[in-house]
Amino acid sequence: MSRRSGILEFAVLGLLREAPMHGYELRKRLNTSLGIFRAFSYGTLYPCLKTLVANGWLIEEPGSAPEDALAASLAGRRAKIVYRLTAEGKEHFEELLSHTGPDAWEDEHFAARFAFFGQTEREVRMRVLEGRRSRLEERLEKMRASLARTRERLDDYTLELQRHGMESVEREVRWLNELIESERAGRDRRSGPETPDNPARQDDRISGDTGGLPRHGGSTRPDPSDDTTK
Repeated sequence: MSRRSGILEFAVLGLLREAPMHGYELRKRLNTSLGIFRAFSYGTLYPCLKTLVANGWLIEEPGSAPEDALAASLAGRRAKIVYRLTAEGKEHFEELLSHTGPDAWEDEHFAARFAFFGQTEREVRMRVLEGRRSRLEERLEKMRASLARTRERLDDYTLELQRHGMESVEREVRWLNELIESERAGRDRRSGPETPDNPARQDDRISGDTGGLPRHGGSTRPDPSDDTTK
C-alpha cells in the first residue's frame, strides 16, 4: 500500500465513523474538510472503497429513499450506494488512531491525523504533536545550515524563497508549541482530584475531549503543507 492510499483509507474510515455516506458525500467531505485531498478524483476514491469493503471494514447499502432508487432505475442510472463502517472497520480505525510512529507526523499524514484529533486519546495526541515538532525542528536546523552554506551563491529571489520556507516551518513549530502546552495544561488540570474548579476529569472518560486546543483568539493553525522545503 502506498503512503497516500493509506492516508486516504484512514480518512475514509474516520469520516464514515461519524456517519454513513455515499461516494459523492465522501468526496465532498474529503475535499472540504481535509484539504490534502483536493486534487483526488472518483477514480481514486472508488478503488479505495472497494478495498475497504473487501477487507470487511465497510459494507455497501442501497440509498435510504426507495423512490430515489426507483427513479434512478427508470432513468437508467444506478442508485446511490451508501457506505457504512462495520464493527471490524471501527476497530481497525481505532488501531490506526493509536499509531504514533514516524508516518503519523509526516506532512500529509499529520494533516489527516490532526483532522481526527477529536476522536484520539490525549496521550496519543501528545505523542503525535511532539513527534511532529521534533521532525520540523530537525528540518529547520538543516534548512538553516544549508542557507548558511549557500547564501553567497543565491540570487535575491531564491534567497527570499528559502527564507519563506524557513518562516513557514518556524510558524508551525510555534503553533505546535502552543498546542503541546495547552494539551499539558488540560491534562494537568484534569489529573487532579474532583473539585469545583476541576469538576469532571472528563478526559478519563471521553476520548474525544478537545480541551487541549488553544483558547485565545490570536492563534491560527498554519497549513501543514505550507512549508516549501521537505
